[in-house]
Amino acid sequence: MKDRNGIAAAGNWILDITKIIDVYPEQDTLANISEQSSNNGGAPYNVLKDLARLKAPFPLYGIGLVGNDETGKHIKKDCEDHSIDDGQLSFSSHAGTSYTDVMLVRDTGRRTFYHYRGANALFDLQHIDLKSLQARILHLGYLLLLDSLDEVKDNGRTNASALLEEARALGFKTTVDLVSENSDRFKSIIIPSLPYIDVLFCNEYEAGKLTDIDINTENPDIDKIKELINKLLNMGVKEWVILHFPSGCVAGNTQGEFVYQGSVNMPEGSIIGSTGAGDAFAAGTLFGYHEKWPMDKCLELGVCSAAMSLTQAGCSDGIGPKAECLEMGQLYGYRKLK
Repeated sequence: MKDRNGIAAAGNWILDITKIIDVYPEQDTLANISEQSSNNGGAPYNVLKDLARLKAPFPLYGIGLVGNDETGKHIKKDCEDHSIDDGQLSFSSHAGTSYTDVMLVRDTGRRTFYHYRGANALFDLQHIDLKSLQARILHLGYLLLLDSLDEVKDNGRTNASALLEEARALGFKTTVDLVSENSDRFKSIIIPSLPYIDVLFCNEYEAGKLTDIDINTENPDIDKIKELINKLLNMGVKEWVILHFPSGCVAGNTQGEFVYQGSVNMPEGSIIGSTGAGDAFAAGTLFGYHEKWPMDKCLELGVCSAAMSLTQAGCSDGIGPKAECLEMGQLYGYRKLK
């Protein structure tokens, strides 16, 4: 670990085409688009670009698969512009670059996604060479949205679990994020990977799908959140489970320690879009985790990074250097969790 440095992020590389609309329409009715923009999307793309904008003082490595098309070339160029090593971000000749149409309601910030899986569906172990990397952390996301890595084999394992097992054996810390899919696949796909994950990021919906414990985040029950986190730790997560939700986050570890952090108390009218807020939270938290900060400081930067991302429609456009992020928390204060 002492010789390793940097964060490698693997998984979904997506172009988000964000359309700001006046209302989310019922079927067969019309909504008006007032603005449109193209931005980075997907866990590795978002997290690495967020870390670059936070001015992370360590190397960043991208791992994934994009189409051999103009969109794929744009993503590679964007990595170059942000000093992200794209040596393992490969071109596919069998599918186009993944994209998502994001419908963002102006007055509420709520968003709806229409997703083309594209090259991400083909991303598999053959596209990854962990032995050539000296990064300290491998961040993988999103499980449930990577068809080849998610496939459950006859032995009950997935290629994602094999990748994470290899990474830990090589000396990486492994961190994983999920996608909020409305399905019953959570347990069959995610559980095989849990014993090979050092830090699991999830929201209340995803955690509930894995544990059958429902959390009311409008009025969080801290005891119930601790029960949920402990259940995930008992299912195999090695170090930390970090549960994030609109009013804040709670992290629990295998030593029985719990850390609480309220989200930034953003003023009314300051939130433009929530797309990418979860990845911004992960980026800020991973910044501190890489630098071996105490978890309370990691979570503080996480919620401040998420808050900055809310001020723009694109996933990373609102994020500035670490000091600016932390100033936002000092300026507006934090919500109380308990």
